[in-house]
Parts: sequence; C-alpha cells; structure tokens
Amino acid sequence: MGAALALGERGRGRTAPNPNVGCVIVKDGVVVGRGWTQPGGRPHAEAMALDHAGGKSRGATLYATLEPCAHDSERGPACADLIPAAGIARVVAAVEDPDPRTAGKGFDRLRAAGVEVKTGVREAEALASFAGFIARRRFGRPFVTLKLATSLDGRIALPDGSSRWITGEAARAHAHLERSRHEGILVGRGTWETDQPRLDVRLEGLEDRAPVRILLSSLVPSAVEGRGSDSPDAPLDCARDERMLLINQPKDIAALPLDTLLVEGGAETAASFLRADLVDRLLLYRAPILIGAGKAAIGDIGLGDLADAHERWALTDARMLGSDRLEVYERQR
Repeated sequence: MGAALALGERGRGRTAPNPNVGCVIVKDGVVVGRGWTQPGGRPHAEAMALDHAGGKSRGATLYATLEPCAHDSERGPACADLIPAAGIARVVAAVEDPDPRTAGKGFDRLRAAGVEVKTGVREAEALASFAGFIARRRFGRPFVTLKLATSLDGRIALPDGSSRWITGEAARAHAHLERSRHEGILVGRGTWETDQPRLDVRLEGLEDRAPVRILLSSLVPSAVEGRGSDSPDAPLDCARDERMLLINQPKDIAALPLDTLLVEGGAETAASFLRADLVDRLLLYRAPILIGAGKAAIGDIGLGDLADAHERWALTDARMLGSDRLEVYERQR
C-alpha cells in the first residue's frame, strides 16, 4: 500500500474531477503491475495497472488507495468489473469511495464476483493524499492550503512592502513543488499589484504543472479580458491576462472547477480565508531573521475570544529547508 500511495502522489493536482489514486498488483511477492490516475482523470489507476500486468494478474493481489469504481462512464468501464475479469484474487483498499455512485458498491461487486476484499489499510494517509477530492464531496469546495513565508517575528515584508527574499532557495524551491501539486493558485489584488508574481512553477521538469491563476478582488469586473504577455519572463498583468480567473470573495471558490487551491497572499487575503474558516492546511515557512516594524503575515481574522483560537490546528509535519523551518498544520474539524 505504501507503493500505491507513492504512485498516487504522481497525479496530485492533475486528475480532477477524479481523485489521484495509486495501484499496485503483486503476485508471488513480485510487483507485476503499477498504475496511477492519469491527467484529466483517465485512465484510472486500476485500469493502468491491469494493462501493465497483462496475464500476470490472474491470482494476484491488487492494492488500491481508493475503492474501485462501480459506476459506468462514457470514458471507460468500471474498475470493479475489470478487476475480476482479469482474474485478480484479492483486493486491498485504503478508503471507501465517498462518491455515491460507488460508495461501497465497488466492494460489493468484487465480493459477489468471488474476489477477497480487505479495506481500511493506511486509510489516513490515503485520505490526506486525495484531500481535494474528499473536500469537494464533503464541503462542496476545493481543499485550501494557505502558504505563509515569514520572519521569526511574523512579518512578511518591510514597511515599504519589500519582501524579496525572506526565505532562502531551499524553502522557495519547496514552495514551487507545492504549487505543482495544486490545481489553482490565488493571490489578492494588493499582492498582485505590488509583487507582480508570475505564479508559475520554476522547477526543472515540472514547468508544465503550473496551477490555474486566480485573483481575489472586489474592485475589478467579474471577467478579466486581455491580451496576455509576449514574454515568458514578464510578470503577468491582471488587466492583460486572459488566463486569469477572478473571484470577488473567498466563498466563490466553491464555483471554481478545481479540487485543490493554494492561497499565497497577501495579509488581508489570508485573513479573509481564515475568517471564513476556509483554510484546511497551513504551510508556514519561517526564516531565521527579525524584521521588526513591517507588514504582518495576516490581518484581522475576527477572533473575539482567545479560547476560540485553541485546538483548531494540529502540527502534522516539521522540517528544516536550509536555514528556514517549515511547519505544516491541519485544520481540526
């Protein structure tokens, strides 16, 4: 299952509206098939792994991070039918599919076909892997990660707005990796105009995984028209980029055609998402510097009682990135 989880990560941020599932087929202690959900959601991980294994699937065990689908689709047959047809003897799955079209029906169909089924193996890790898929079905919106890069005293810029660079190269590279794992990236109008961010992925080999760019602003029309830029190195201009999506308030993310969203700033944008309780994950990059008088990382989040601030966030990861420290927190709901 660990190998299946790792394969599923290859598709993170590229498979919506389907989840980024991973699959491994094992026979006599040897991996004979591997698969992961392909960009756009098809082929499914199980179909890819079965195709890879060929005739070696008969009598084998299939490990999948999600229950095999049981609903018919114009894009391909149900995996719960493909698996017994290929002769798979046993299926080990991490999570039951929350999609009501499957939701246990896949397991039932496999058992009815004589396939042994075991569920719940490394379930928490699988849920974290396709958190966007789960959030869309649970909350009707994307899974939201808020990224903050601050000094030790919680500042994101000097008083004049200068912010390049607070963190070092290793932390910035990790932030670009996070961009590549999200379908959308959002900034507020102030950050857009002050920093002129490119909002792309500048890691060799991952340039094509740049997320959809989204601007949060109530001061511009609901549709952005423009001509774009002829230079790949030029910063985008919100009035001249036809690829930019626009929302007027945080709750509008529910209508965005994506399951994962990375919010990168600025302070008021971060605060607005926190006030609306729309942040599911915090990425806090902290540089070993002190700024003093400068711009705070977030604005007013509407906290009226200090007691309400406790037990909302749980530390799930911490590591050093060069001289900077990364801490990852998950919202406790």
